[in-house]
Amino acid sequence: MLTKAPRGTKDVLPSEVYKWHYVENIIREICDNFGFKEIRTPGFEHTELFLRGVGESTDIVRKEMYTFNDKGGRSITLKPEGTSPAVRAFVEHNLYAEAMPVKLYYITPVYRYERPQSGRLREHHQFGIEMFGAHDASADAEVISVAMTLFKRLGLNNLELNINSIGCPNCRREYNKALKEFLGENIEKLCDDCKERYKINPMRVLDCKVESCKRILKDAPLMLNYLCDDCKEHFENLQSYLKEAGFNFVINPKIVRGLDYYTKTAFEIISNDIGAQGTVCGGGRYDGLVEECGGPSIPGVGFGMGIERLLLTLENSGIEIPLPKRTDLFICTVGDDAKKYAFSMALRLRNSGLSVEVDNMGRSLKAQMKYANKLNVRYTIILGEDELKNKVVRLKNMDNGEEIEIDIDNVCDKIIG
Repeated sequence: MLTKAPRGTKDVLPSEVYKWHYVENIIREICDNFGFKEIRTPGFEHTELFLRGVGESTDIVRKEMYTFNDKGGRSITLKPEGTSPAVRAFVEHNLYAEAMPVKLYYITPVYRYERPQSGRLREHHQFGIEMFGAHDASADAEVISVAMTLFKRLGLNNLELNINSIGCPNCRREYNKALKEFLGENIEKLCDDCKERYKINPMRVLDCKVESCKRILKDAPLMLNYLCDDCKEHFENLQSYLKEAGFNFVINPKIVRGLDYYTKTAFEIISNDIGAQGTVCGGGRYDGLVEECGGPSIPGVGFGMGIERLLLTLENSGIEIPLPKRTDLFICTVGDDAKKYAFSMALRLRNSGLSVEVDNMGRSLKAQMKYANKLNVRYTIILGEDELKNKVVRLKNMDNGEEIEIDIDNVCDKIIG
């Protein structure tokens, strides 16, 4: 077992990590364009944060969290999602005293004990954004715009934006009565999990993935029919902003998301290229979460998306990520003096911005050239006794085989030029 990663985790090897760099660099660039600043929160938090933030009725809290007592007897949980820690940091560091809205983003590992599946692991990585302080529906639309802009930049087009409103505590009170009445008439047909959800938070039943429950819920009352005037206006304004921006969307009254903190807007962006579990981004508004976590009454809206699932979507869509930059130069050496000179020469060239490799294995000249070919370097030079003496080397272009003789101190200028 020592040589096998735990189930639900995955190594990202050098041959694949360039894909992550490519996606992460675009994420950072887009966030900068939209005015979102990076935040980094700890990998674990006090368990109470997720009980209050995510919600005790959610599958995440009830089944999926990695929770343990530390040596001080404190209950600690590995981060299962990124919003609650961002809210905790927002409150702890009094970020609400800054100019509003406060706009944050993160790229972070998260941990959930669930059945590993394609694009979803027990340790996966989440890109998320949070905007604090803005009540207006334009904030919801801007958050959605960040995700849609990212997908467009990556070349993903086979996507569907689904939106819904799940109301506020006021209108949800009436809806919960109607939903509970409907579910009570069908309680015996529900799965065991939904029977438990029915007692704690009936809206959680709407998120059930069990087919028998989904059939029953086909006829369940819809939250959209119970919205108060404020929530209705907010949802209509959101639609207006999305239309103005040219985004196509579908109103999907079944979206509730898997977290208890959502209010008003809930949305999912769905890919048709990765099978049944096609959601590549999900989020919404959470106007009561900051207060629930000990802060002032400040609204929030955001989303989360899995990096692994995003990469899988790119692959299934046939989108090729550009290969990483090639190594500029391999310095082949003959003799100890040349090897020592190559060491210092490589350092100078690296400090000038070139990527340079030298032989650290004591290979023959022929083996060094073979290795340079395997590395797919752009250029090679050979350093031996004559080259050191005359301060002249032959620079070989490995793509076309052309060789030119240049001064040893002009290698960098020739490659860059």
